[in-house]
Amino acid sequence: MAISIVILILVLATVIFHFLSPWWFTPLASNWSSIDGTIDITLWITGIVFVLVNLFLAFVVYKYRHKKGLKADYEPENKKLETWLTILTTIGVAAMLAPGLVVWSEFVHVPEDAKEFEVVGQQWSWNYRFPGEDGLLGKIDSAQISAENPFGISPNDPNGQDDVLINSNEVHLPIDQPVKVLQRSKDVLHNFAIPQFRVKMDLVPGLTSYFWFTPTKIGTFDVLCQELCGIAHYLMRGKVVVQTEDDFKEWLKNYPTFAESLQRPKGDVVAGQQYYQACVACHGSDGVGNEALNAPRLAGLSAWYTKRQLQYFKHKVRGTTAEDTFGAQMAAMSITLPDDKAINDVSAYIESLPDVIIKQSSSANIEKGKALYRNCSFCHGSNGQGNYALNAPRLAGQHNWYLKRQLLNFKNDIRGKHKNDLYGKQMVLMSRLLQSDEAIDQVIAYINQLQPVDNEQLKTASLE
Repeated sequence: MAISIVILILVLATVIFHFLSPWWFTPLASNWSSIDGTIDITLWITGIVFVLVNLFLAFVVYKYRHKKGLKADYEPENKKLETWLTILTTIGVAAMLAPGLVVWSEFVHVPEDAKEFEVVGQQWSWNYRFPGEDGLLGKIDSAQISAENPFGISPNDPNGQDDVLINSNEVHLPIDQPVKVLQRSKDVLHNFAIPQFRVKMDLVPGLTSYFWFTPTKIGTFDVLCQELCGIAHYLMRGKVVVQTEDDFKEWLKNYPTFAESLQRPKGDVVAGQQYYQACVACHGSDGVGNEALNAPRLAGLSAWYTKRQLQYFKHKVRGTTAEDTFGAQMAAMSITLPDDKAINDVSAYIESLPDVIIKQSSSANIEKGKALYRNCSFCHGSNGQGNYALNAPRLAGQHNWYLKRQLLNFKNDIRGKHKNDLYGKQMVLMSRLLQSDEAIDQVIAYINQLQPVDNEQLKTASLE
């Protein structure tokens, strides 16, 4: 009797929780209400079966409970019961599958007026590509992927010259315009998912997958990777901003075409040396840094990373929080670089500085630091050499005190919280894996004994 009552209570509590639960679908913001419909059908069918089966279970537990002197009958087969169960199960499964097949057919049949754009996934970020005025995306070739051509667009395809490249985790789309999403991965299996739009699809290396949807609400929506793609899978997040057609066009103008990206002049080392004179007082003429002035080592850093950080300082992405006093100093100094060309030039000069080894000591446990560094190595490399493909700078050879300060800044939300600091947000989450100052000291002690890699080796390693 008691077991039957418990079963009835569990069934009743489950049904009440289902209808009163605050956890439900995110508000629909696309045309795919039919996907919600298929899920509702599945929930109703499985819910009814759940209630009926458990009510039957409670009934038989009560009715056929143990009674002294009664013996159970042995009935190994009941063809009539088995026939009815087979028929009812088949009807239930068909009722759940048939609507999904109909919706899937719509999901992969793209409207003729849909506009194309491409999603490119890599560990652990998203990038996007839009066709230019010709309305056609250029051909891609994985063999063409490099620091200068991260999308791998074929330079000989005229259709690709006006492709607009969005090197950001945030993409904008016009409202009420059907879009066809072409997908490809540069490394492993990913899954591009926008819960508010009810859409998701795997990105399979070597293949181009696709689906379509129509945004129906203006706003900002989450992009998630719903495939376990590596150690930092949970950091692979982005945003979709839905806006008016005019606002979308204005946003798209801010990004370069493929042809423009190829025409960007390389940094002028000679001109960069002149700009670097403003840096010498703190960072030193050889770029080895100065702890007394809280200036980190610059020598050995790749130009792409130095350029990104200088742009962050100049555009108030970094160095704006009250606690980041040294970052604020750099934000002020970045004014001496008048434009992007100056940033390119000084970054090229810093990359050309000789790689001087700094001797450092630490009493922290290196073996424990080695185990902790394993999470870092997936991006920064087993030798701390950095990796352009993963947007990870070199760590080997940097001052211990600077590495510790930056890890604490990430951990304490002093750095990496700005909406445009895409990779800083990843470091905020990763830094919290180091749960104490002792753990930070240990991982830095291990980094300290890694062999520095010169810039030429670093470029090769970054593209492997």
